[in-house]
Amino acid sequence: MKTRIALNGNDGNWRIGVGESARFECRNVVDWKALETFLQTHTDRTCLILLSYELRDAIYPKSRKENQGFPLISIWVPESTYVVEDGVIRHSEGVIDSLNEAFAADCLNENQVAFEPITWRPRQSKHDYLHQINFLKDQIQQGNLYEINYCQEFYAEEVQIHSILPMYHALNKVTKAPYSLLYESEKWMIAGASPERFIARTGNKLISQPIKGTAPRGKTPEEDVRLKEQLANSHKDRTENVMIVDLVRNDLSRIAAKNSVQVDELFGIYSFPTVHQLISTVSCELRDEVSFSDILKATFPMGSMTGAPKVAAMELAEQTERFTRGIYSGAAGYIAPNGDFDLNVMIRTLLVDRVSKTISCGVGGAITIFSDPEEEYQECRAKVGKILDATGTCQW
Repeated sequence: MKTRIALNGNDGNWRIGVGESARFECRNVVDWKALETFLQTHTDRTCLILLSYELRDAIYPKSRKENQGFPLISIWVPESTYVVEDGVIRHSEGVIDSLNEAFAADCLNENQVAFEPITWRPRQSKHDYLHQINFLKDQIQQGNLYEINYCQEFYAEEVQIHSILPMYHALNKVTKAPYSLLYESEKWMIAGASPERFIARTGNKLISQPIKGTAPRGKTPEEDVRLKEQLANSHKDRTENVMIVDLVRNDLSRIAAKNSVQVDELFGIYSFPTVHQLISTVSCELRDEVSFSDILKATFPMGSMTGAPKVAAMELAEQTERFTRGIYSGAAGYIAPNGDFDLNVMIRTLLVDRVSKTISCGVGGAITIFSDPEEEYQECRAKVGKILDATGTCQW
């Protein structure tokens, strides 16, 4: 089948790529010079991009097994690129092909055939999850780190999914996330409902918008307001958020023009159909010589999915998590011909491996010294509960 990817802002605007006219991909080692050559060769076209969380190992090298999962980095130029503005699809770049256009238009069709509901199972028991949180709090108490984003996985095996589209639309109906995504290729399928931006470049300005702090939506307007106010005034959530803001400021300072890093918004409250989120915005002006590779090396993985200090948090997460994150906690988006780009954080995401016939959904949360293990577990349920319910049932 032809590769297709659709980036949906849930504001009437989409960016859709069909087929591949050129691709750069790395599974184990990243040739950064070859990456820059690829981007410079295709400055006349929009490139689409998927980054695995394990790309961290090309930035923070260490001894590691051969990667058997999602490629560390995939960047490709579609055969045909389409944009959707206010619900109207229009050819933008590449070949004009009626079959490609039909394949792209199909992404917009919400009246997809029904899919077989998924019976989700947790990769680790609740008892083990609570035990690991207490262990990580001990590590924080000992001064080994300040905060860690600890993740768990829900999964199913022997799934028969021929297209992710029906599941994507079921997911999107309940989330309406601003960095929504669907992807299909010969081996992988993805349905994403991310509310979080990793980094975006406009001209010489780079911004990052980390999310740290989550509250469920209320069942009544009064309860919803109360939960929103609790999040805004939560010492724990504000502590989580400001730690990651400091980490992002430090990351950006490695590529920023002198004295240009600033916090544009701290502790902004944003409401989505399933949760309220605490989001901050950090920006900088880039130095003239900074390349796309330089930006990735300075900022990836995003601090909101690691913790602080970043290296210590990543190492402890790998020791204690019960799955390989893969595309979960990675990033997806596009690079425009002028060099501007926008990349999300791959959370609230379903990943289908078509060869092994498995489906996976990761979820995590920030752990600090103030964390209550049971409350952290319930926060994970708030983040993915409606996503799992929209696609099947979960054996919590």
